[in-house]
Amino acid sequence: MIFHYENNLLSSIMSEKNVVINFPQIMGIINVTPDSFSDGGKFIKTDNAIKHGLALIEDGADIIDVGGESTRPGAESVTEEEELKRVIPLIKELKRQNPNIKISIDTTKFIVAKAALDEGAEIINDISGLTNDIRLAELARNYNASIILMHLKGTPQTMQQNPSYENVTNEIFEFLKERIELARNHGVKSIIADVGIGFGKNLEHNLELLRNIDVFKRLKVPLCLGISRKAFIGNILGIETPSDRDVPTALIHALLLSKNIDIIRVHNFAMIIMLKKLWEVIKI
Repeated sequence: MIFHYENNLLSSIMSEKNVVINFPQIMGIINVTPDSFSDGGKFIKTDNAIKHGLALIEDGADIIDVGGESTRPGAESVTEEEELKRVIPLIKELKRQNPNIKISIDTTKFIVAKAALDEGAEIINDISGLTNDIRLAELARNYNASIILMHLKGTPQTMQQNPSYENVTNEIFEFLKERIELARNHGVKSIIADVGIGFGKNLEHNLELLRNIDVFKRLKVPLCLGISRKAFIGNILGIETPSDRDVPTALIHALLLSKNIDIIRVHNFAMIIMLKKLWEVIKI
């Protein structure tokens, strides 16, 4: 009996060793806004944002996500003109200084996305999942760009007003499945899904999605995960200041490494790089 048990244990260990775990691509965030929940105003000056973006790439970031409109709970929308003024000079200068930088434009607006793609952005990060403007799918097709389709219940102004679901995992899975099919029907070749942690979800919804994140691999597209400094971390640990949530953000990403998330979107890039270096040395 002991012999058989040891054989079964060895077989189990060998099977686990054969599972390939890749560290996610790291998406560094640059919010060119005065009112971001985490770092509002820090990079509103283009020079500061350029230095930060170049430093992120030099230190190992795979993607820079540039946003010119805050999507924190209760945030007011800005005009196309204002958003363009915030993001386009930054994207243009980043690409001029380093043409190899991969840039994602975090917007729901057609005009902003098109201008960003014209300046060399390669990814549209659409938090509305094509519910705000279906023409974003046509842009992605025409520019051969990738598009991130996220689930958002309501709008940033209303999303945290008592969100409710019958089954949060199933409902968001079906939403993303339908959005992916819609994008494909518009000719988009490269699609990424995002469950939208913190966007129209309460604490239990967010935890349920993280516990069941494997389910979303059935969508058969890469997964992007944005948990960085989110309020649910503060709710669990009693941490009010967003920047003080960087350590638990990294810890959660460490716990999820076995889930093979494809892209993680983070504020404190240096901490995630430390996690990556440790993972590369210690991984079995």
